[in-house]
Amino acid sequence: MPALALPRRLGAPRFTQAAGLVLPVAVAALAASAAYAGADTTFAPALTKFTDFLEGSGGKIITVLSLAGGLIGLASGRFTLSQIAVPVGVGIGVGTGVPIVTSVVTAVI
Repeated sequence: MPALALPRRLGAPRFTQAAGLVLPVAVAALAASAAYAGADTTFAPALTKFTDFLEGSGGKIITVLSLAGGLIGLASGRFTLSQIAVPVGVGIGVGTGVPIVTSVVTAVI
């Protein structure tokens, strides 16, 4: 036996759906304020200290410790390419990585 179909009101469901979508969007658009990326300086002192540390004596210490670890590995009698490549990579990363990352982040923001 076929189901009994109730008459459908024309226009009312579509208006309700549109109002349910348009109203929150309009309220959000009116309440939104401008957002400025990079205007927040909350972590600027920490970033400056960390950047200065890596570009200065801290970066040299990290590179020397990495090189010492590679030399100790070479002295132990086992040779792998990573014992040379890691200290070189650390030195390059500390020496040039910080300015590159800083300039990329500044350009994106």
